[in-house]
Amino acid sequence: MTVRIALYAGSFDPLTNGHLDVLKASLAIADTIYAAIGIQAAKKPLFSFDERVALIEAVTAAEFGDAGKRIKVVAFDGLVIDAARQHGASIMIRGLRDGTDLDYEMQMAGMNETMAPELQTVFLPASPSVRTITATLVRQIASMGGDVRPFVPAPVAAALSAKF
Repeated sequence: MTVRIALYAGSFDPLTNGHLDVLKASLAIADTIYAAIGIQAAKKPLFSFDERVALIEAVTAAEFGDAGKRIKVVAFDGLVIDAARQHGASIMIRGLRDGTDLDYEMQMAGMNETMAPELQTVFLPASPSVRTITATLVRQIASMGGDVRPFVPAPVAAALSAKF
């Protein structure tokens, strides 16, 4: 039996219900999913790497039960294709909210295929209820005292409240 390993890269700053939607769909097509947190020296995230790992692990355990154990959180700081190779992934998961995402992601998939033809990009459309959610908007709403509970899991809402 072939083990299917997927890599889902993002900042996860913070983890949103949109990310959870993609992770849930990923569990149906891969045996192990690496939630790969991109670390860029030029960017200053709201949550530290360790905080993001803790939130992803807590939320996926609560949301997905035993299946959540198939989601592993890792860091990467270079090309996503190198991170996929490092973890033995043959699938790169990308979530799509709209046509703008599709245009950008198709460009990225083409570039990645040229550099790593052994990796297959799989696009997962967001469920209608989470299509408008972005981590950037969630951070902005939270920073202005808005209610982010419709957009993020409860532990993330609590963590955002503590930050602001």
